[in-house]
Amino acid sequence: MRIGIFFGGPSREREISFAGGKTAFEYLDKSLFEPIPIFVDSFGRFILLKKERMYLSEIREFYPAQNIQKEGFKTYIESHPELANAPVSEEVGLEIAPSEFKDHFEFAFLAMHGPDCEDGAIQGLLEWYKIPYSGPGLMGSAVGIDKILQNEMIALVNRQEKKSWTLKYSQWIPEEYPILFQVLKKHLGLPLVIKAPHQGSSIGVAIVKEDVLEEFVSAVNQCFFQIELDAETWRLFGSAEKQAWGQKMANLDEGIGFPVVFSGETIFHPSDLIASLDTYFAEGNEHAFLSSSNAEDQVLIEEFVEGQEFSCGCIQFDDGKPLALPPSEVIKMVQVFDFNAKYKPGASRKRIPVDTTLEKNQEIQTVIAEVFQQLGINVCVRIDGFLTPEGTIVLHDPNTIPGMSPTSFIFKQMAEIGLNVTQALTYLVRQSIRERIRTGKLTWQLRSLLEKLDGKITSNNAVVKPTERIVFGTTDEEYSAARLKYARMNAEGKTTPVPVLHAGDGKFYKLTNPLMFKEYVADVEALLHSPRHPLLTETSEKARSLTAFYAGDVNYQVSVHADVASMAIPS
Repeated sequence: MRIGIFFGGPSREREISFAGGKTAFEYLDKSLFEPIPIFVDSFGRFILLKKERMYLSEIREFYPAQNIQKEGFKTYIESHPELANAPVSEEVGLEIAPSEFKDHFEFAFLAMHGPDCEDGAIQGLLEWYKIPYSGPGLMGSAVGIDKILQNEMIALVNRQEKKSWTLKYSQWIPEEYPILFQVLKKHLGLPLVIKAPHQGSSIGVAIVKEDVLEEFVSAVNQCFFQIELDAETWRLFGSAEKQAWGQKMANLDEGIGFPVVFSGETIFHPSDLIASLDTYFAEGNEHAFLSSSNAEDQVLIEEFVEGQEFSCGCIQFDDGKPLALPPSEVIKMVQVFDFNAKYKPGASRKRIPVDTTLEKNQEIQTVIAEVFQQLGINVCVRIDGFLTPEGTIVLHDPNTIPGMSPTSFIFKQMAEIGLNVTQALTYLVRQSIRERIRTGKLTWQLRSLLEKLDGKITSNNAVVKPTERIVFGTTDEEYSAARLKYARMNAEGKTTPVPVLHAGDGKFYKLTNPLMFKEYVADVEALLHSPRHPLLTETSEKARSLTAFYAGDVNYQVSVHADVASMAIPS
């Protein structure tokens, strides 16, 4: 089956999308699927990307072309509106229309995030052109993108009480900043959590910890994607500082992005913005107000919830019933968990399950499954939340297209029920087809597609593949390299990789699939002699029928040997 892997898009999360697209491109089961990279640019064009471009580190390395970049800035294509109707360079790929999708692939794997990508827009386009796609359908996607609506609907399901306030842009009046801050402190207390309601990947999230008006104003402006700049600050900037400031504005993980609306004009490039500001302040103006052309119209302000933070995935059985995966606890090493912290190595640690009682972990799973069903989500979701010191579970932010780097939450949690990344991706494709059938569109055609896929999966499972050991030592570098090799061998489908740790005690340990998804080799060593947590055992037992179809009979027991030669492979 040819799989069109959609990544990029117009949202601020496009680089995270590129990482997820790479995962699908590299780790889809090559014996079942042919991955076809489809890059979606900021103008909404669909580009059949040259496959070698998938190995670059970021989108700006191949799009727009390097010779388009000017004056030392790295910009995205929207900073060059003159290219909106220009032909796509052959060096990049081939532009295709939605009406041509069926000529190139039978299924769309969506690795895109944010507005237009996770809100039902691309899902609706694909439904119109009768292309089955991965992840939740229109209803679940529409709910999953709106943090304000999510809060209201989650409360209807689990009756949780979380204080919040929706601030409309029309209410954000400079003269009333102090009054508003006082009202919010009275009703919500400090710290205040401020969120852009339609963003993900912790973009547009700020925490106001101190009783400082300037900090509050800056945080709200950040989440509206706007900046207030004064003349005194600008005059202190030299040319190098202005260049760095302009580049920061163009970076989607730390700036408001382009185009920018300033003084009634839309400005597309950082060099033009710097020139406009120079002129503006030279004319004697003291304050400049800059806003993203894709600014939010309202922001969500919430009370700060103390407690253990967790993230819990939920998938489905064939019959549509939910299976909540083991929740992961997020242990933050930084104060504000924004975009950079979220994707910066060492900014957080994760453990599965949450460090609490078995009963409380089970309760988390129960409420996650209930929300999954009642919000109209299907196939897969990741829902974040807090477990307060009083034992209350507070949920927020359902994520209908979870991040999909090889070590993302969803893959770590699916590993605990026995699925490696390749098998998890196969599940996402297959279950998505199953859910598209339920919509009553192209029913028999999709049933035929599913039947062919099931036949191929079944025949593949019947083949006894040769095994190959991956032996690695006790450094994080060796563990990372082994994990990468393990994932690639699984995707190739020609052999069965067997990971073996040559541990610090000199013995050799044949590892289980879940242990290949820990963050550091020290985490692996710590679990070698520990009994498996009862929640993990219980959840994998519940998932046995699902796991067996994709992975066969899974062994969760680590075995120890004096040397590699004494290992019986397979177990």
